[in-house]
Amino acid sequence: MIVVFGAIGVDIVTRVPRFPRPGESIACDGFDVVPGTKGANQALAAARAGASVTLVATRGEDESGIVAASLLQAAGVDLRHVRTVSTPTGTCLITVDAAGENTVIAASSANRHTTVSQLEACAFGAGDVLLLQCELPLAETFAAVQLGRARGARIVLNAAPAAAVPPEVLAALDLLVVNETEAESIGAAVGIADTDPEAIAGALHRQYGCATVVTLGGDGAVLWDRGIRHHVPALAVQVVDSTAAGDSFTGYMAAALEQGLGLEAGLRHGAAAGSLCCTRHGAQTGIPDRAEVLAALGEPAA
Repeated sequence: MIVVFGAIGVDIVTRVPRFPRPGESIACDGFDVVPGTKGANQALAAARAGASVTLVATRGEDESGIVAASLLQAAGVDLRHVRTVSTPTGTCLITVDAAGENTVIAASSANRHTTVSQLEACAFGAGDVLLLQCELPLAETFAAVQLGRARGARIVLNAAPAAAVPPEVLAALDLLVVNETEAESIGAAVGIADTDPEAIAGALHRQYGCATVVTLGGDGAVLWDRGIRHHVPALAVQVVDSTAAGDSFTGYMAAALEQGLGLEAGLRHGAAAGSLCCTRHGAQTGIPDRAEVLAALGEPAA
C-alpha cells in the first residue's frame, strides 16, 4: 500500500499565448476547474500505475471539495482519511502558455489544517510506502517522515514546492525526488556549494544515504542509488501542458517501489508517465494509466 500524506484541491486553469509581465493584463478565452494539487495528483498517478493507495488529507465542505475527490474516487483511492473542515478547499491558480510551460500559485486553505495525527490514525507500516510533498505545513510533513520511519515504512519525499529540508529528515528518507530548482534549494540549505542539479543530487545521496532523483524536464531524469548514476531520457512528445508531469513521475516511482519493481524501473516508468502527461491539458486529467506507459516503453503489460 502507498499512503500519501498531502494536499487535495482544485486547479483553476487559464491558457494564454505568453505569460503577462508585471502589471500587464492578458485576455484568454475562458478557464477550466479540474482536480489537482500535488498530493492528490501523486495519489492518482500511483493508483493509475496499479498501486493500492490511501490519501490522508483535508478538504473543505464545498463544491470544490467534491470536484477535488472525483477522479480519486473513480480510480479507487481510499479516501476514508480525508477529513472535511469549514475552510474552503485548497485551490491552485494555474496559467499555461503556448509552449506548455506553467506558473502556479497555491492557496493552501483547508490543507493548512492537515496534521500528523490524521496519519497516526492510518494503519500502515513495514512493506508500505509513505509518500509526501512540501505543500502541507512543513512541521507536519517532517513529523510524518519520522512517524513513517518509526513504523518501518519506506519514505518517499517529493520536496516540492521548493523548501529547506533538515538533515535529520533527509537521513530518514529512502527516496528524495526533486526538480532542478528544488535541488538547488535543498543543497544550499545543507551547505552544498555546487549549483549543478545532478551534482547536488549526487552529493545529497552520498551525504545522507537516500536514493535521490532529479528531474530535468525534456532531458529526462537522473537517479543516484547505491553510489551509481542512472539516467533515463524523456519521451519525444509535443508538450501541451506540463502541470502534472512531475507528479506523474513521482506517483509512478512510488508505485514501482510498492510493487517491488525497483528504482530503475520506477525511473523508467516515471519518465514515460511524466512525458505522456505533458501531451494533455490539465493536471489529473492528463495523468496516464499503466497500460499507456508500458505501451510507450514497449514493455509487456503483464
